[in-house]
This record gives sequence, C-alpha cells and structure tokens, in this order.
Amino acid sequence: MERYTHLGVYGLMVWEQKVLLIQKAREPYQGTWDLPGGRLEFGETPEIALHREIEEETGLTNVRLSLRSAQSNLVQWMYEGSPEEVHHIGVLYDVYLESDEQAYDIKKDSDGEDSLGAAWFTTEQLRSLALTPFALHMIQNRMEL
Repeated sequence: MERYTHLGVYGLMVWEQKVLLIQKAREPYQGTWDLPGGRLEFGETPEIALHREIEEETGLTNVRLSLRSAQSNLVQWMYEGSPEEVHHIGVLYDVYLESDEQAYDIKKDSDGEDSLGAAWFTTEQLRSLALTPFALHMIQNRMEL
C-alpha cells in the first residue's frame, strides 16, 4: 500500500449563521463538502497558502484569518486500482469576511482543480451534508449541529 503525508491549510468561514464550503472534486473525499483550503506550495507560509486557496476555490480575496488548531486523520482509498493511505494534517483557521457585500460573489462553479464549486449552508442544511473530517470538526466546535 502506498502511504504518504499531506499537510494543508483550511478555513471555516461563517456569515449570517451560514457556513461556506466547497464540494471536493477529487479523492479521497470526492463529492463531500469541505472547508476552503489545500496544500502549501513550496516556500509559502500557511497564511499565504490559505489566502491563495480561498481565492482559487471561492473567489473571495478580502478575508482575515485567525489560527484555531491543527488536526490530523488517516484516510484510505483506492487510487487507479491500488490502495493508498494518507496521513492528512490540517492547520485550521477561522476566516472572517472584511465586508459583507463580497459574500454574494462566491465562485459557484468548478475551479478546474479540487473544487466543484462553493456554497453557503445553514445549520439545518449542514446536518444532511457529507462533510470531510476537518469540516465536521471545525463546524461542531463552532456551531450547534
């Protein structure tokens, strides 16, 4: 079995009691809903990486970050017929919009990479969504689900 470690940065954005999530386009969480974020590029700080990922996946550019925690989990899946396992480590942030007007201008279409599009969800809607482990962790620690 192929095994590797993935380090990423992810952010929970809450606005008017709604959470902004992206739908995953690729494995291991394909089709589930996740926090905007992803892998750091060589030389990036976690904050710069998260700002870049948020812009790529949601179109939002004017946000403020506050470090919350780090989490990890192990994920197994089949990739091209072979089993793989990843130790997924996430540096997790709370993300705040600097202006309410931009909340209406999120990218709802695929970014051509990891996101099938972004959407805002109410607490009631979140209860019926398939969420990634990091999204579930952050949402449960911030909101009543």
